[in-house]
Amino acid sequence: MKRLETDVVIFGGGTAGLAAAVTAAERGARVIVLEKSSVTGGTGNRGMGPLGVESRIQRWKKIPPTKEEAFKAFMDFTLWRVDARLVSEYIRRSGETIDWLESMGVEFADVIRYFTRRGYATHHVVKPPDRPPGPGASAVIMERLTEKAKELGVQIYLQTEVKRILKEDGRIVGVIAQSKEGEEIEVRAKAVIIATGGFGDNPEMIKNYTKYEWGKTIFSMRIPGMRGDGIRLAWEVGAARDVMTMEAAGLTLASTRPGEVPIGGPIMTLNRVFTQPTNLMVDVLGERCVNEEVEGAFLANAVFRLKDSCIFSIFDDKTREKYETEGFEWGSWPWPFERPKELGKMLEEEAKRGELAVFVANSLEELAEKCGIKKDTFLKTVKEYNATCEKGYDEVFFKNSRYLWPIKKPPFYAGKLVIGGYGSLGGIKINYKCEVLDENWEPIPGLYAAGVDACSIYHDTYVFILPGNTMGFALTSGRIAGENAVNYIKKLNAER
Repeated sequence: MKRLETDVVIFGGGTAGLAAAVTAAERGARVIVLEKSSVTGGTGNRGMGPLGVESRIQRWKKIPPTKEEAFKAFMDFTLWRVDARLVSEYIRRSGETIDWLESMGVEFADVIRYFTRRGYATHHVVKPPDRPPGPGASAVIMERLTEKAKELGVQIYLQTEVKRILKEDGRIVGVIAQSKEGEEIEVRAKAVIIATGGFGDNPEMIKNYTKYEWGKTIFSMRIPGMRGDGIRLAWEVGAARDVMTMEAAGLTLASTRPGEVPIGGPIMTLNRVFTQPTNLMVDVLGERCVNEEVEGAFLANAVFRLKDSCIFSIFDDKTREKYETEGFEWGSWPWPFERPKELGKMLEEEAKRGELAVFVANSLEELAEKCGIKKDTFLKTVKEYNATCEKGYDEVFFKNSRYLWPIKKPPFYAGKLVIGGYGSLGGIKINYKCEVLDENWEPIPGLYAAGVDACSIYHDTYVFILPGNTMGFALTSGRIAGENAVNYIKKLNAER
């Protein structure tokens, strides 16, 4: 067995783990990071950027909210069913996290809201040096953090998986890991930080510990390796279990292949097409059941309770023409009001290809049959909806009149939408210092957790009014964990 000794060992070299590593090393600690994949960054390589409140950019541009406004909005949104002290610590320190990243050379293109109607501009979208902002832009943050960690002397072991947390006399004293060659490694440390990215790639944990069932009621992205390792190992040494859920941020087109989540190709454009507020949405029974203009996270909540946990989004050829010539009614930067060229051709091709649940028909009757919707009820619903559009007032769901577009001109288009999301949330109970708590809610000496392994601050709905939350929490909680691990070590050394 190989033996190593350090001050802080972190397992998980993603967003939270790297933030913790750099923070601890900046404060003089010797740090080892154990990452079971072949690269650092984890899901942070796929995002666009983190939340920040009162960052240098926001102060310079006078962009709200203040820390007080953000905290109050967050707590009102979650109905105060979350750890208010942890939320406060996160919000109050999020702006300095952005400034900290800028000091490492990370540039931000803009600070945005997710939706045009509601919420604050807190999402700091990264500006990559070699391409436009968009999904994957935050890989720049991961690169800078990795570079900074190495510069500070952090040792990063890739393809090295932690198998056990070591606990002696009530204190955490290190971990047992395994290299890609199968060699056991014992890392003795004064503090351990868990940052393994959650359980989004573990359908069994999703089913057992959340209200969702992967492939049935949620179709979140499954990042390989996110199996809940850190959560399980924390429980083994006495950590209390906190609220666990999935980050159901909106709706996505269903795949016709069971157990698949469509990624890439036309899916991004088609998802925006079929989630426009100007479409009609009906359930499998043919009933209209939502106000189509509500935000994606709320739509996901509505769809969860429907039969088969799906909804069909429908529009006609006149609407298709308007999307092509005038662009979408609704979007958020960096795809504000895209004009999808040759949308009709794209829809026809996808319907023929049959990999996405996209349907095209020359009559409403045919469309209902292709979708598997209850035909008679659907035809009645469309008739009533068209009458509502002509009247210009939605007396059932009170949708804004500007979004009342009738379904009249063939061909007709439909997309089957299911609940989508990014990954898991929660599992390890922590306090505002990111100390892991036991079943008596007392800190386990030397054990810390950060990122989605311990992110239980959303209650049951993604807090879209303050966008950039998941990456923001990962970065800031990683910094908090790194700081407090070093403080603990200093106190420990002083006692000896």
